[in-house]
Amino acid sequence: MSEGIVVGGTDEIEEGTAKVVEPEESGFSDAIAVFHAETGCFFALNDMCTHEEASLAEGWIEGETVECPLHSSSFSLRTGKVLCLPATEDTHTHKVEVRDGQIVLFPGVDADPDACAQ
Repeated sequence: MSEGIVVGGTDEIEEGTAKVVEPEESGFSDAIAVFHAETGCFFALNDMCTHEEASLAEGWIEGETVECPLHSSSFSLRTGKVLCLPATEDTHTHKVEVRDGQIVLFPGVDADPDACAQ
């Protein structure tokens, strides 16, 4: 998906919240959560926690991390790296860009950990 898909306007995902993009919309095998971090950046991770079946989009966002709502594992929104137990496996990142006020998601394309889509 080199073109990416528009998942909404930047004003549709409030800072500190996330939107789930289902596989039917993205063409990717898993649901993807698009996060609007407190830093103003947009990031995307696989929505399911790697520890148990829980939606990361329903978790708590602080800075550039998200805490799973089920058992409190935390993940870096920038890299997908697990930051605390009980999860031990990193999650997958997806590239996000902002173009003309629209959030463009590139399902299956790894995010650049140094990028900040604003």
